[in-house]
Amino acid sequence: MKDSPSYRAAAPETLRIVPLDALTLIYHHASGMTHVVDAPVPEILETLGDKAMTGAQLLAQLSQAFDLGDADPAALTLRLDEMVASGLVERL
Repeated sequence: MKDSPSYRAAAPETLRIVPLDALTLIYHHASGMTHVVDAPVPEILETLGDKAMTGAQLLAQLSQAFDLGDADPAALTLRLDEMVASGLVERL
């Protein structure tokens, strides 16, 4: 059985995060791109911080911090895959 991948947020100094009402703007210095995101992207980045976590660890932390009633591991994995593709999160 393959181990679950771990994830780590991009280095904080490479991100400029600006909340804007219900959305959040994230400027990613490394790519030069600005991402317009909604929950749970900012919460995922905040929870990961500078730590590496598996999807299961991240989901547990998010569930505890944000009182998720319907935490879906598959949905989190899809969101993490999107964040990896955009460079906001690294898969280890």
